[in-house]
Amino acid sequence: MEVLNTGGGDSIDRCPTQQDVRVLVLGSGGKDSSYATWWATLRGWDVAGLVTIRVTGDDSMMFQVPSTALAGMQAASAGIPWLPISIGGDEDTEMQLLEEALEGIIHGSQKPRSPTWSSVELQEACWPDVWVWPTNLLRLRASKPIDGIIVGAIRSDYQKTRIEQMCNRLGVKSFTPLWHHDGRSHMRDLVSHGHQVMLTSVSTEGLGEEWLGRILSKEDVDELEFLSEKYRFNIDGEGGEFETAVIHAPWMKSIIEIKHTVHWTGRRGWVDIWGAELN
Repeated sequence: MEVLNTGGGDSIDRCPTQQDVRVLVLGSGGKDSSYATWWATLRGWDVAGLVTIRVTGDDSMMFQVPSTALAGMQAASAGIPWLPISIGGDEDTEMQLLEEALEGIIHGSQKPRSPTWSSVELQEACWPDVWVWPTNLLRLRASKPIDGIIVGAIRSDYQKTRIEQMCNRLGVKSFTPLWHHDGRSHMRDLVSHGHQVMLTSVSTEGLGEEWLGRILSKEDVDELEFLSEKYRFNIDGEGGEFETAVIHAPWMKSIIEIKHTVHWTGRRGWVDIWGAELN
């Protein structure tokens, strides 16, 4: 099967549709993976699962660290199977661990298991354990062949190249629909198409405590554009200026209600999400 490789950053409206394509999405819970998932559903593709990297260490050069558990809530909201994978964040081993976890799924060599979680398995796999995890959360398992893996990379050659190399070894396509997408257009598209994007951390001059926990509106994006030009930071946060979490999107069926506490140090801050459930 010939599958379209959209690594050039084509927009939602200009990418052609191809049926009978099964893909996995690397879902971080943030804006870019949400957009990538939506992009796949608009193609009519079968999103066979969301794969979330849980970084148990302090940081990762490759994967988002804060609020990634929300991807599990997103998966449950959309009725998409979920696969959380825990890694320490070590640069030398994180891609190897991801590849090993995906190999059995992609090639169908994984030991057969139930598509649903037992109560014990759900407790062990899902974090934080104080969240109200839905019992209908589906577990990703090996079934039909997978054609490709979608990531929300925009300008990180480091991320894009490593994912492409892994996909080549696994024998599947790598899709990066947002690659080199214009940051201003991207942020406007997110809001105008109904992605409810919350800022979960800020660490750049120009973004203060008042931005933490804010759900972006059109007016917020306009202000963000003004501030990004004034203080010379990336409007889409690609330089690490901020992190995001998506509590609702066009591909989701229900909203994630969260409870959080804002932490501010005077120059940077973050949102501690201590409660989440589907509404």
